[in-house]
Amino acid sequence: MKVKNVRLEIQAEDEFISEIKRDLKRISKGEEVENRSTLSFESMKALRSFITDERLRLLRTIKKFSPESIYELAKLLKRDTKNVSDDVHFLSELGLIDIKESKNGRRRTIPKVNYQKILLEIPV
Repeated sequence: MKVKNVRLEIQAEDEFISEIKRDLKRISKGEEVENRSTLSFESMKALRSFITDERLRLLRTIKKFSPESIYELAKLLKRDTKNVSDDVHFLSELGLIDIKESKNGRRRTIPKVNYQKILLEIPV
């Protein structure tokens, strides 16, 4: 089984835009572009506002216990269900959590973490 990782990086906005332009040029020429599981942030401050200690704990709890609902996840974390739900949906929008909707009786949102590591890349 191939281990999937997600990469977080600190990257200046102009570098990020240059990278996108380069990829778009390659696509327009019919060339393949590397599929990267990367989230770029402009600064450490921006990264910290997205990836907080509580959100990391949430990711680890999902990976370790595979909860079958946000309610179950909130109980494992001993946090308010609404706050957990907000974090799950936020991290889902970032691509760090996959969400599956289930309707066995009541509607449930099942969060999944489908990678082994988050790698942080900081240029010096």
